[in-house]
Amino acid sequence: MNKLFHRILDPAIRLLRQGLTPRDLALALSLGFVISCFPVFGATTGFCAIVALVLRLNLPAMQLANYAAMPLQFLLLIPFIRLGEFLFRTDALPLNLSELRRRFEAAPIPTLKHLWMWEWHAMVAWALLAIPITYLLFVILRFTLTHIRHPQNGEATPLPEQPQQ
Repeated sequence: MNKLFHRILDPAIRLLRQGLTPRDLALALSLGFVISCFPVFGATTGFCAIVALVLRLNLPAMQLANYAAMPLQFLLLIPFIRLGEFLFRTDALPLNLSELRRRFEAAPIPTLKHLWMWEWHAMVAWALLAIPITYLLFVILRFTLTHIRHPQNGEATPLPEQPQQ
């Protein structure tokens, strides 16, 4: 594990936090992680880029967190849809493909409208959870990044809180 750290992880961590405070890196990583769970496939990379540019965050760190957590987007899609159904008191999205096909054949436009409604409700559910989860991740990551210990000598190697001007 020590060789792995020195050859791969240590240079990667130094590159990611180059010129960053623990706060900035923690914010970039937590936002990238939470944005990766956004329930619209194909939107998270652009979403992360826009947020990174607007907030002047480390885009590679955000995208790293985004791609690392991307499997959660698939796992959380149905729970976000179900939470949206609960919040807006709507009918349940049929998860049976034959039922969806039957609805499309019978009434394609109303079915598309219902699919958009379920997707929109899932986005609202995600947004409601994104704020507290981002904050929690930010606090945990900021504390962790401030107190990183070098595995060789066990001494703390904290990042500076504010870069020198």
